Amino acid sequence: MDIRELRYFAAVYRERNLTAAAKRCFISQPSISAAITHLEAELGTTLFIRHKKGMAPTESAAQFHGVARRIIDEADAARNLFRKPVTRQPLTLGLLRTLDQARTIALLKPLTANADLALRLVAANEKADARIVAKTMINAGEHFIPLWSERYVAALPPSHPLTLKETLRTTDFAGVPMIDRCHCEQQEFFKRTAPPRRPVAIAESEEWAMALVAAGVGVAIVPEGVARGNPDVAVRAIEIDVTRQVGLAYPSAHPPSDALKEFITSLPRQASSRAVKSERKAKRA
Repeated sequence: MDIRELRYFAAVYRERNLTAAAKRCFISQPSISAAITHLEAELGTTLFIRHKKGMAPTESAAQFHGVARRIIDEADAARNLFRKPVTRQPLTLGLLRTLDQARTIALLKPLTANADLALRLVAANEKADARIVAKTMINAGEHFIPLWSERYVAALPPSHPLTLKETLRTTDFAGVPMIDRCHCEQQEFFKRTAPPRRPVAIAESEEWAMALVAAGVGVAIVPEGVARGNPDVAVRAIEIDVTRQVGLAYPSAHPPSDALKEFITSLPRQASSRAVKSERKAKRA
């Protein structure tokens, strides 16, 4: 058993898929599959059940994951123990408060893993080298690299009567206790299109909004990534076809810093190719 096998195991445990885990570890799928098989033989137990849609962790995998994660973290800490301090490149990112947590974590991990980078996170309206925001929030003179799109959905208490419907119409919300969100960029749109609403609470954060929904206080209209990430609420599609496009916005008046360029190259291939095209257009202008 070596540290690489533990890293491969942790990747498969997280991704639940060999192909995705292999991409994350920058190795071939057969190699990561062989490593898992070797690890299972050494431990004398089955860690994953293989099926058409991916890899399902067993109870043994869940038990072993905490141990493996601790060994990996301690190995990384030991590796950094005697590193000499270096001048780190600063990068300040502004973050929209209503971002999908899972997607945001995936975007930031390459930055936090870079020991040569001094990352600072601020609110989306503060001064920053770049911002991860909805397209509706970009300013004149900013490049925008699309990262993902997501629709808005209704988050409901699991026992709410509206959970009996697969798709909710605007009229379904008439008289229903609603939880408003302070930082919803589509709030005015929903106020215009929905029937008379009955707000019973105003949430300062997405976590608080979901906690109030789970407690049965009311219903909230939220980006799908926010709702899907909470197992304590029910999610239903809404009749209003409104989505938001989230991406990286940065000033077009001057070239991006080396740190920002490196971040852009770590983005999904499709997004980074759009950034290259934007840079070329800016140079021709």
